[in-house]
Amino acid sequence: MASAIGCYSLNGSHRGGIPKWRSPRAAVIPTFHLPMRSYEVKNRTNVDDIKSLRLITAIKTPYLPDGRFDLEAYDALMNVQINDGVEGVIVGGTTGEGQLMSWDEHIMLIGHTVNCYGGSIKVIGNTGSNSTREAIHATEQGFAVGMHAALHINPYYGKTSLEGLIAHFNSVLPMGPTIVYNVPSRTGQDIPPDVIKKIAKSPNLAGVKECVGHGRVEQYMSSGVVVWSGNDDQCHDSRWDHGATGVISVASNLVPGLMRELMFGGKNSALNAKLTPLIEWLFVEPNPIGLNTALAQLGVVRPVFRLPYVPLPLAKRVEFVNIVNEIGRENFAGKKDVQVLDDDDFILIDRY
Repeated sequence: MASAIGCYSLNGSHRGGIPKWRSPRAAVIPTFHLPMRSYEVKNRTNVDDIKSLRLITAIKTPYLPDGRFDLEAYDALMNVQINDGVEGVIVGGTTGEGQLMSWDEHIMLIGHTVNCYGGSIKVIGNTGSNSTREAIHATEQGFAVGMHAALHINPYYGKTSLEGLIAHFNSVLPMGPTIVYNVPSRTGQDIPPDVIKKIAKSPNLAGVKECVGHGRVEQYMSSGVVVWSGNDDQCHDSRWDHGATGVISVASNLVPGLMRELMFGGKNSALNAKLTPLIEWLFVEPNPIGLNTALAQLGVVRPVFRLPYVPLPLAKRVEFVNIVNEIGRENFAGKKDVQVLDDDDFILIDRY
């Protein structure tokens, strides 16, 4: 293997014994990953098992007052998802605030979810990163602790070229079933169909979580690429009018049973219209602010926020109570009465 620094060759030296300089050469070893190998996995899941999922929840991560994970509340929310027919969960995604976790926290939560619920629901770990090195490392760890599939976003902020996108995704696809996540509003870069077409040659591409819209959904489904809507407000029409396989949902944290009906029960414009005010309310501010506020008001999680997220203002919390009463409290997660909560009830944590 070539050295990473310049070296001298003793063969063919110049007269007088002065060694000949050789310029350094880059060493590219694409299959060499540390600290784990992709075949060291706890569960091997057929990619078709992921492709068939209709309803996947981007699960919320609850916190204790000191900022640590509240696993008791997390487990209760997971049980609600399973009991109401959700088929998969994204652990540590944007909704689950993976961006506010250390990688140790992230992998621990994936492992906990697999160990407790992996036999009842598919566990998809968000192990993507804008660093290919980090994405490789986290994905190997995620599969090693048993996740069934990985969710990967395109590199954000420090954006790359289209060829760089292909190289990035091809670095992680060999490890196991993978969902690629396209959300240009967050990453600042669209993943165009030509990129998906090239990486779709991998048998491990389960599909795309697509947030661009119905046209893109139709384009992929017509070419044999599985698509999940990434937009709760579009998922009904994407599913029944444009051919999407299903949805990766935020709203299903709150109303998993109704979201299952929306994905499995056939076209239902009345139910879709009934849920529209809730979905619009959820995204009045960037996700997961609305969801965190709603789950706290329902008593499902403690009213603890890791900054920079803060709760919705009082007027919006009053609006949520009215929405719950309109849809029916029995359709929402948890058993406690919905509350407005005072501003002082919320705990905002900047160091944890």
